[in-house]
Amino acid sequence: MSRDPSPEVIAQRFFGRESKALGQRESRVVEAVAQRQSIVINTNEVFEDTRTFGERLADHIATFGGSWTFIMTFGLVLMSWVVLNTVILARRNASFDPFPYILLNLFLSMLAALQAPVIMMSQNRQAAKDRMDAAHDYEVNLKAEIEIRGLHDKIDELRERHWAELVEMQQQQIRMLGSLVSRPN
Repeated sequence: MSRDPSPEVIAQRFFGRESKALGQRESRVVEAVAQRQSIVINTNEVFEDTRTFGERLADHIATFGGSWTFIMTFGLVLMSWVVLNTVILARRNASFDPFPYILLNLFLSMLAALQAPVIMMSQNRQAAKDRMDAAHDYEVNLKAEIEIRGLHDKIDELRERHWAELVEMQQQQIRMLGSLVSRPN
């Protein structure tokens, strides 16, 4: 293996194809190996930098909507609504939403109708981020595999060279012993 193989040599050696026949990810990895560059990036930063205001808002709403803070706050609001309409205002005959709490059901339905698509948007973005992470992991793993295989080849080459040197030294020793044995005393 040459010291700095070209992308063509790397593509042919590790993929058995020309570099033009490789996919975009494989080509990027082959170039990084040939130029001895790192391909590691922080996909979280890349993904966060591309979010629009609406996407950031959806992520925050989904994060808050799936938290214990939301559940406890929402439970407190519901209990307050029930106590206000059933106990406090009912005694004065001024309840604005008496039991079966139709207005409360309307608000809950509207909240669910708005919250569900926002959570879906956030989940779709998370799935896209997961796909980006998986693609990047593939590239890093592929580069690591190529580098490891290259190291194996270098070690094999060193070992073969070392064996050849040992055999040559052994043959020299045998010749020297032969000359010593054949020499008269």
